[in-house]
Amino acid sequence: MKVTDCIDNKKYLWQLTIEEFKDLHKEITKERNYEYGIKGLAKILGVSRSKAYNVKASGILGDAIIQNGKVIVIDVEKALQLFSESNR
Repeated sequence: MKVTDCIDNKKYLWQLTIEEFKDLHKEITKERNYEYGIKGLAKILGVSRSKAYNVKASGILGDAIIQNGKVIVIDVEKALQLFSESNR
């Protein structure tokens, strides 16, 4: 559940409690880490590029990889989560 779901949308910023403000700030500033290409995937998994290509082709990381033509973008956190779940 997101923090923004818990906070009344009609509240002014100055009406937030310190805890609500901290949670909102954490959610807004949360950064996502991305890697690019097969080389980036190999770096994430700590394997060779050929092994990274095989993992990508297997579909294990389907939701973590976005590909448009030759451009590949990998959500690092999601990729590691899906990879660890596939080993179970």
